[in-house]
Amino acid sequence: SSGINAEYGDGHTHEWTVYLKPFKSEDMSVYVKKVHFKLHDSYSQPMRIISKPPYRVSESGWGEFEIMVKIFFQDPAEKPVTFYHLLKLFPNESVTVKDKTLISELYDEIIFTDPTSIMYPLLFNARPMDPTLANHHKNFDELERKTFTSIIEARRKIKTEIAELSSRLKNQREYHHTLKQEVKELEEEKKT
Repeated sequence: SSGINAEYGDGHTHEWTVYLKPFKSEDMSVYVKKVHFKLHDSYSQPMRIISKPPYRVSESGWGEFEIMVKIFFQDPAEKPVTFYHLLKLFPNESVTVKDKTLISELYDEIIFTDPTSIMYPLLFNARPMDPTLANHHKNFDELERKTFTSIIEARRKIKTEIAELSSRLKNQREYHHTLKQEVKELEEEKKT
């Protein structure tokens, strides 16, 4: 969203855009038939249907709300995919501010575990598109690298903790075994 503190009519204070972009610069229209963006019911036409790239809706408003995004595929046998995006108009930890523009980009993947025979070649033969249409404000490659690094670090910490706990457990078992032996010996002494 942009235009913080401006007036756009109807009490609207922000311009905003919601969009669906490919991660790489590929023409999604090869496999995407249309995208439905369901806006808040206060908009005169809350259901926006976009049938060709760029898949985006620009509006103005005054409040944050959840936008339903539903992707329909060229092959009608493939079920549509629905996800939700919270439209952010005010800065917080998940929002980047750049030149008075708030940016809340999210990365998600659609995984086709068993694409239809029609869909399979469409997914693998997507043609390149104008790379400027696929530009992202966030560096998702860097985000992926940081996430991967943090996962590896977390695994290392978990392995270390497991080793320490295993060692403590082994010591406790040995101590328990020693105590059992002492109790057994004391019981034997008591009998004699």
